[in-house]
Amino acid sequence: MQHKAKSIRPFIGAENFEISRSFYRDLGFEERVLFPNMSLFLTDGLGFYLQDAYMKDWVDNTMVFLEVDDVSRHYNELLALNLPDKYKGVKLTPIRNHPWGRECFLHDPSGILWHFGEFVK
Repeated sequence: MQHKAKSIRPFIGAENFEISRSFYRDLGFEERVLFPNMSLFLTDGLGFYLQDAYMKDWVDNTMVFLEVDDVSRHYNELLALNLPDKYKGVKLTPIRNHPWGRECFLHDPSGILWHFGEFVK
């Protein structure tokens, strides 16, 4: 089977849609409003759908991994945004080293866990 895929876009939920929209714009994603209750957020041709929908079990078990070219630079840029002070519930976890590479973690205002990482070259 040949997919000939062009993108993959997960759907994530938001406990407070407007706060989450603001959070992702602050993170540097470009927002395209699709409907009053759904937006597409893009960066470098990659994207995800943010929905005005929230089920605690779903959101608490949602993780997204975004591979970046330099996790140290990315972490420092995240620190400079001061997101935990700006958004309730946001938590930034420092870089961890693994045999496969390095990553840091960011919980969004709804609890979605983002992994920002780079693989061993």
